[in-house]
Order: sequence, then C-alpha cells, then structure tokens
Amino acid sequence: MADVNDTAFRPGTFLLVGIPGLEKFHLWISLPFFSMYIFALLGNLVLLFTIVREQSLHKPMYLFLSALTVADLLLSTTTVPRMLAIFWFRVRDISFGACLAQVFLVHFIFAAESAILVAMAFDRYVAICNPLRYVTLLTHSVIWRIELAAVVRGVCIILPMVFLLLRLSYCTNRVIPHSYCEHMAVARLACTSIKVNVVYGLTLALLTAGMDVVFIAVSYGLILRAVFQLPSAGARRKAMSTCTSHLCIIFLFYTPAFFSFFTHRFGGHSIPRHVHILLACLYVVVPPMLNPIIYGVNNKQICETVMSMFAHLQSTLSPTAGKAS
Repeated sequence: MADVNDTAFRPGTFLLVGIPGLEKFHLWISLPFFSMYIFALLGNLVLLFTIVREQSLHKPMYLFLSALTVADLLLSTTTVPRMLAIFWFRVRDISFGACLAQVFLVHFIFAAESAILVAMAFDRYVAICNPLRYVTLLTHSVIWRIELAAVVRGVCIILPMVFLLLRLSYCTNRVIPHSYCEHMAVARLACTSIKVNVVYGLTLALLTAGMDVVFIAVSYGLILRAVFQLPSAGARRKAMSTCTSHLCIIFLFYTPAFFSFFTHRFGGHSIPRHVHILLACLYVVVPPMLNPIIYGVNNKQICETVMSMFAHLQSTLSPTAGKAS
C-alpha cells in the first residue's frame, strides 16, 4: 500500500508560512512592510491622480508612467495585505483557486510592468534621439495600443503557467514556505514531475524579461551616446536626470526579481531560505514605494503640479475652516 504522504490529490487549501525561520519576528517585520505599503499606496495614488487631472501631463512619458503606477498598485495590493494577515493574525490558509489567482496576478503584473519599462525606454529614445518625430510617432492611439499589447502579452505568457499548475497532482503536504503564492513554490508541492514547469518558467524568464532587459539596455546605450553629443550642458543635464530616474526604476525592478527567480531554481541550498523569501517580499513593495519618490523628486513638472494641487486644496479648505470656527 502506498504511503499516505505520497497520495496524490488537489488540495482545497494551502498554508502560507510567511518568512520561514523568522516566524517569531513576524510582528516586527510587519511594521516596515505596513509602512512601505501605505507609502506605496499614497504615493502612487497621488501620482496617478496628478497625471489624470493635469492636462499638461497627458504626454507619452507621463501616460506610460501612469500605467506603471497602476501596475505598482496592483502588485503591492495583490500580495502585501495577505502577507500582513499572516504576520498579524496568523491567517495562513489560502484556497487552491485563490492561490492560483495570486500566482497569475503576480507574474502577469511583472510581465506587463516589464513591457511598460521597455515602452518607457523607447519613449526616451525617440524623445532624445529623434525629437522631431516624437509627437507624430507616439500619439495617444499608439500609446494605448502599446499598453494593450503589454496586457495581452502578459495574459498569453502567464496563463499557461496556471494550467501547468492545474495539471499537477499534489501530495498531502500543503505548506508553502513563502509569504504569497509563487509559481515554483506551489509546483514544488507536487508529487508528479515538475520538469515542464521548470523549463517553461526558465524559458519565459529568458525570452521575455531577458529580452526586455536587452532592448532596454540597447535603448539607453543609444540614448547615452546621443546625450553626450548634445551641444548644451543644460540639455545634457536634463536628459541625464530623466534617464537616471528611469535606470533607477529598472535596476530596482529587475535585480530582486531575477535574484528571486534564479535562486528558486539554482541556488536553493546555498542561500538561506529566509533571505530568499524576505527579498521576494521586498520586491513586491519596495519598487512600488520608491517609484513615485524617484519620479516626483526628479521631475520638476510633477513636483510643481502636486504642490499647486495641495496649495489649491489648502486654500479651498481654509475658508471652510474659518466659517466653521
């Protein structure tokens, strides 16, 4: 008779551990995560509202930035509330369907955001290297098509990942040593071979995110060459400031993502599990928190628009407060 632990079935629920090995510190760990999540929500909502409300910001760069903001809001909201529920209330159960939905959303948002970063690099390339064609090339209809293509690409490449998880038979072990459902973390609970999952995930990373990084690197290589050829020192500083902001976003987005991805597949024994999971948790909250700060601080037009909005709000509330008193 087969051992009960080898019995294959599809579980009704999984159990999320949180950060393995650091369970007794969950309450303390939750405090910076909660703070970063609130900052991410407020920062991205203010940035999105500013871009939508201000007509002068309805330009290609800011429209792509608004799409990036939406992706950041979705990424952090898909994962962080569940993490905080584990840290605060020990709500570890997650249904099989909800887990697969989270797997899809986390990886879909990553793929879509990666495509948006490619679009932003192309936007900067056209603006700096071919400014005379900037307005005619990147019209509003073209921008919407690019953003729609990012969404369609994300759905097409991530949906098979969910079906690959559905085809697996799972053992009685329902414990996922993670703070949220991730493709390989779920696949490793299967009793059957996960070779197809591993190969598909690796191919996906190399052919989508990997190629995106190559396109971005080529774009910024051409941009930097054009920037250093600009005759005006002021124009060079302005272009470098914008490019530096974008490169910071790109570095913050891809570095922890690739580290987490390759650690899951090749470095599981050499890197402590709690370090890997902690970095994976930081990946879903740190870039969404820093993106509005980096763009807000380095972009004079956004800063001035936000300040004028708050000044207008204050002037609107002041008479009301005076009448109430």
